[in-house]
Amino acid sequence: NLPFIFLLQLSHVVGAAKRPTVCFRRGLQTVTLIPGDGIGPEISVAVMKIFEAAKNMPFWEERNVTAIQGPGGRWMIPPDCKESMDRTLIGLKGPLKTPIAAGHPSMNLLLRKTFDLYANVRPCVSIEGYKTPYTDVDLVTIRENTEGEYSGIEHIIVDGVVQSIKLITEDASRRIAEYAFEYARNNQRNSVTAVHKANIMRMSDGLFLRKCREVAENFKDIKFTEMYLDTVCLNMVQDPTQFDVLVMPNLYGDILSDLCAGLIGGLGVTPSGNIGANGVAIFESVHGTAPDIAGLDMANPTALLLSAVMMLRHMGMHDYGKKIETACFDTIRDKKVLTGDLGGKSKCSEFTEDICRRVRDMD
Repeated sequence: NLPFIFLLQLSHVVGAAKRPTVCFRRGLQTVTLIPGDGIGPEISVAVMKIFEAAKNMPFWEERNVTAIQGPGGRWMIPPDCKESMDRTLIGLKGPLKTPIAAGHPSMNLLLRKTFDLYANVRPCVSIEGYKTPYTDVDLVTIRENTEGEYSGIEHIIVDGVVQSIKLITEDASRRIAEYAFEYARNNQRNSVTAVHKANIMRMSDGLFLRKCREVAENFKDIKFTEMYLDTVCLNMVQDPTQFDVLVMPNLYGDILSDLCAGLIGGLGVTPSGNIGANGVAIFESVHGTAPDIAGLDMANPTALLLSAVMMLRHMGMHDYGKKIETACFDTIRDKKVLTGDLGGKSKCSEFTEDICRRVRDMD
């Protein structure tokens, strides 16, 4: 075990859970915690309690994220959150709400742009004991996170006509392709599929595809294929086991990664990580804020917990990550203590405690 000293203070009741707060630590990484909105604080508490049971407690530096306007009306995240992330480089984030047509950008998009989180990585792996129409799914979607249709470049041409510009650059395309191939090599994956529509968007998607082809030349040990987005969607629902690592521009990745999450049971069991340059990374649950069940001790913390496991592996703490992941999967496979969306009738706190018990039993 890594050496650490901590003092626990139980405070700030959220729903039926109490928040463990580390007041002092030695030898462990500081992590910026963004609880988020709706059920976000509750599932964040659950993750912290499980980490406590694993005797692997980072120093959680909690920050709230809301859109604020800086000089010149520019939208930005709160300065204390940016300062924390600039220092820790590692973040764990619950779901954030963005009111539709509220006048400010998506907070998730703003975080990605602020920290240049250029790669979204979402592993989709079948969970034993959690029945879905598909079995043996084991693939990873890698999405370019900074440009494409989500560049935010829109304007009115004339009344009733709006133009939205899709931005694709050589540098961003090469960077995400290199990340995908390096990910495949480092994680013992066999193939990378570039997903595109270069037959229609010949210049933009054509540029993206060209960069993927160029990068593939430097990774002869990884099989490279290229496939139209619509063909991938068709083949994915017929037989997802034919895919390994998929890399794609922003909008395609947003859609396809959610489709893949549906193959293994939904966003509630799917982890996600956003990787940037210079070691910065934010791991997150990608489901909604579920305000209708907020505070009712009904939320499922699995997605945020598995994202935290991704975070531990990113930090090189593989043994701790494996312990927590195994306890989570064993609880789901056992089927005795599951939240409603997993097919059970247990509370979030009960599901969390069962995972904690299993973690403690491994010591």
